Amino acid sequence: MLYRTHNCGELCKKDIGKKVVLSGWIQKIRNLGSLIFIDIRDYFGIIQLVFSKNLTKKVFDLGKEFIIKVNGKVVKRQSINCNIPTGEIEILVSKLDILNPSIIPPFIIEDKTDGDEESRMRYRYLDIRRNPIKNNLIFRHRISLEIRNFLSKNGFIEIETPVLINHTPEGARSFVVPSRIHSGKFYSLPQSPQLFKQLLMIGGIDKYFQIVKCFRDEDSRSDRQIEFTQIDCEMAFVEVNEILLFFEYFIKYLFKKIKNIQLDPFTCITYSDAMTRYGTENPDLRFVIKFLDINDFIPKKEFECFKTKKFIIGINILKCSHYTYDQIHSIIESIKKSKVEDQEIFWIKIFPDKTFLSSKEKLFTKENMVKIIKNIDSNPGDLLFLLFGKKIKTKTQLNKLRIEISNCLNILKNYQIFKPVWIIDSPLLEWNEEFKRYRSYHHPFTSPKKEDIHLLEKFPGNIRSKSYDLIINGVEIGGGSIRIHDKSIQNLIFKHLGLSIKEIKSKFGFLIKALEYGAPPHGGIAFGLDRLSSILGGKGNIKDFIAFPKNNSGKDVMVNSPTFLKKEKLKELNL
Repeated sequence: MLYRTHNCGELCKKDIGKKVVLSGWIQKIRNLGSLIFIDIRDYFGIIQLVFSKNLTKKVFDLGKEFIIKVNGKVVKRQSINCNIPTGEIEILVSKLDILNPSIIPPFIIEDKTDGDEESRMRYRYLDIRRNPIKNNLIFRHRISLEIRNFLSKNGFIEIETPVLINHTPEGARSFVVPSRIHSGKFYSLPQSPQLFKQLLMIGGIDKYFQIVKCFRDEDSRSDRQIEFTQIDCEMAFVEVNEILLFFEYFIKYLFKKIKNIQLDPFTCITYSDAMTRYGTENPDLRFVIKFLDINDFIPKKEFECFKTKKFIIGINILKCSHYTYDQIHSIIESIKKSKVEDQEIFWIKIFPDKTFLSSKEKLFTKENMVKIIKNIDSNPGDLLFLLFGKKIKTKTQLNKLRIEISNCLNILKNYQIFKPVWIIDSPLLEWNEEFKRYRSYHHPFTSPKKEDIHLLEKFPGNIRSKSYDLIINGVEIGGGSIRIHDKSIQNLIFKHLGLSIKEIKSKFGFLIKALEYGAPPHGGIAFGLDRLSSILGGKGNIKDFIAFPKNNSGKDVMVNSPTFLKKEKLKELNL
């Protein structure tokens, strides 16, 4: 049986008069009495069919999403539809075959649907028929193809690494897989191919990459899934600057190729500066709102209400002094929804004539007001917020206020602006209050900066790492580091993470042994393909670019996974 001579999206005016065979899904049915019009859709597009009286009886059996095959002739369309590529023609049907009927779909399968996220994930195979999801998957394919082409042309080779591995501490919880053959033992699914790509460098591979599935047992959200895809890269004989230069070139290439956008040179700031200026390690640089620490010059001793406050932070909003009291009040109310406890907010409007107005004028002398304005780099026309907080625990919370202000002021209205920034020199170790010991900020294989190694014994929390994270519009797109290639330093880091000699040998003995065989200096980076696709595609939810995503509970509602195993299966696995 011949199912089609053409697809539904390729026919046009020049094909008038041709006899064709088409197959596809029914999108719409319009019964005008003497004639019945049906829109038929396939992967490639949509086209209108015309049924005359002699086929009318059979057409009455049809419904939406039926798969049909038609024989017919391409004719000129009487009423042209300029919204579709095939809008100048239609198919005068001479023969109809029903290939498969369909029950009524749970939601409208069109670009604009009435289906909610839960329903569309439950029937994801139907959602994929819609252009928005289908086109996102095609878009992701284009990105993957460009990645492979670019890296291959620049000397990288793609190598697969194991999926069933030993458990190693890498920052997040791992998924484990019981072994039937080795009773009582378990594999882990990789959070990343971290150790294997390092072993490839030790094995003499110069540049490696892999578009690889990774797994982390952590809470899902709009930009995170428990199973995700990353672009994993590693290079031998490199230092930080070489990594930054090459992968800036890589990201610029993708934006130019996929979106025809020429990115400006990437900003590069230290982790310490990012936390001080923006209150986060993932700053969004599309808007110029920085946190300015004014604790050193604010005259707290003169004001009883400030004496017990730990933080005094200024936020300067450029050219917004024209905002009315009601608009400012609305901003403050939105900020308060962030639920930062014991927070007080004051504002100062600096008018173009250099006069000013404050919400707490009685608390400030003119002299002190001028002092604040001067030290916070405010100018005529600016709107200044002062935030006083006793129980603001982290500057990450303050970043939420910065984002909230930008949303209230509609600063992020242009979604075609992209501001990449490298965050370098993040801490090597951070204190874990729960376990009362240090843990790796990134992972245990990140190299410390050479000039900070002497701090390891007395001030381990002050050691900076040779790390780098790429942030675009407040979203972490990728991150990596120069790796430890010296056995003694690697053992030293393991020791400060609380690992015993026995634990080091059992968990990482193979790595320590490999480092004894002339391990080269090396480093790498991994980019989240799901996040990169959503950024390039202008969407905020990575689920839109994953064929079969999990929901925010980590569940696949379509196949009802995870599920319980039968007792027989548990017994077989010795569980």
